[in-house]
Amino acid sequence: MRILLSGLGGHMGAEVARLCAEGYRGAQLAAGVDYMNSQNAAVPCAPDFAHAQTDVDCIVDFSHHSCTADMLAFAKQNRLPLVIATTGQTDEERTAIADAAKEIPVFFAANFSLGVALLIELAKKAAAAMPEAEIEIIEKHHDRKVDAPSGTALAIARAIQSVRPAATIVTGRSGFGKRTKEEIGIHAIRMGNLAGEHEVLIGTNSQTITLKHETHSRTLFAEGALAAAEFLIRKPAGLYSMQDMLADD
Repeated sequence: MRILLSGLGGHMGAEVARLCAEGYRGAQLAAGVDYMNSQNAAVPCAPDFAHAQTDVDCIVDFSHHSCTADMLAFAKQNRLPLVIATTGQTDEERTAIADAAKEIPVFFAANFSLGVALLIELAKKAAAAMPEAEIEIIEKHHDRKVDAPSGTALAIARAIQSVRPAATIVTGRSGFGKRTKEEIGIHAIRMGNLAGEHEVLIGTNSQTITLKHETHSRTLFAEGALAAAEFLIRKPAGLYSMQDMLADD
């Protein structure tokens, strides 16, 4: 499985490259794309998709959401499966991703951790089973993370909205006024070198359920992205998620 890695020069790009060198999931790093054009990379690395290598089996993206449009155009032109592990997309970019999935297989997830996928499913079940409960989400990441709230926190909130259609997402609560029952609050903490933590509190006046996932190493995201690539290259055009991959097992 030959991989074109978008974001080769970044921290997550280095993790994916290391796993490919070890043969994880049969992956081989064939080439990269990075606007910094990593001259020291072990494989050819283009500065943009206009100069990217095409003889690959799948694109894995750990870059920046601003690259979305060019990456989608390249993937569609070359009929390549695409794993998007980058977060922070605008509504317009998310729409473009969904449109591209009508032509090519696209795997798009806010978080590539199996544990987070299970957390999301448990949060949905608890929210549906306890319709009177209030729900708050707390997420913690390192101080270099640029998007807040995290894509994972938003994914959890949107999953809860799927079983609570009247729910509204409130980020960074401030000011004066009581909390409404419909709110799903999201609170973002940025500090030091935290790898990532997501906590969901589901509570009533008589009890509280706390669901929590902690990331101990960023390697798990690289592992998940390569597992997604292995899954995706066997699929027809469509938009796939962690839940699809879990169901496929």
